[in-house]
Amino acid sequence: MFKQRTLKKAISCTGLGLHTGRKVNLTISPAEPDHGITFIRKDVRPWIEIEARVENVVDTRLATTLGKRGIRISTVEHLLSSLYGLGIDNAIVEVDGPEIPILDGSAAPFVYLLQNAGIVEQERAKRFMVVRRKVEISHGESRIVVLPDHFFRISFTIDFDHSFLKTQSFSFINDARTFQREISKARTFGFLKEVELLRSMGLARGGSLENAIVIDDYRILNEEGLRYPDEFVRHKILDLLGDLSLLGAYLIGHVKAYRSGHHLNYKAVHALLNSRETDLVVPNLREADKTPEPKIRKAPLHI
Repeated sequence: MFKQRTLKKAISCTGLGLHTGRKVNLTISPAEPDHGITFIRKDVRPWIEIEARVENVVDTRLATTLGKRGIRISTVEHLLSSLYGLGIDNAIVEVDGPEIPILDGSAAPFVYLLQNAGIVEQERAKRFMVVRRKVEISHGESRIVVLPDHFFRISFTIDFDHSFLKTQSFSFINDARTFQREISKARTFGFLKEVELLRSMGLARGGSLENAIVIDDYRILNEEGLRYPDEFVRHKILDLLGDLSLLGAYLIGHVKAYRSGHHLNYKAVHALLNSRETDLVVPNLREADKTPEPKIRKAPLHI
């Protein structure tokens, strides 16, 4: 996965925004090498291109929201997670509303769309961020520690003070197949009392049992049950992947997260980009046969 990737053709879908409840049309199109991921709101004039970069994050409450010149696009994390998990570096995302559609609450529909569009390699080297020494960020009881590793590895633990949902942990090494199989199908979740509160505030208007797992004090309200026994922590990893994509580079390191959410994920991206303990690396591609010749110094396994 050393070469940059984009889509073979454009692909579209329609769905509801989780918080506005508005119908949103979305199109994902190929982009040139080094373009990155950008969002365009087609329902405003003039159109503004909002790059998927950490400096464009304007809100991390309930979801990750990007913005520029007063124009915002929210709930971007599931789509960004799909692109990052499949190793897609360059794409243009056009929407005609303020939110990315929630679809079934997971990344699986986006993965399906992207794979149907086709993924192609480009003759430009992918960017990597290599972690050389520990980087740590915390807020209250929540924390993220990023350690050197030979791979891109995530270990996540959630811990809720709830009679049904308490502690869950999951760890995996990211690659496209593993992401699709182990992470992409995990849906967003919420507690019934919180959903009722959000709706009283005019939010979660598009939320339903068709696009979220809802838990009351003692059980899951969704009749079909869970897709994974530990679907909750896997969805937190899905969200984290989407937020980490704002690095603009493929991470080589072990991310250990405890009770993290979008705000701490955002702070961790900032910390990694500004740390002296990380290196941005672009491998060379041999001119003769265009096969990757990585020049990434392997990070030590122990610190």
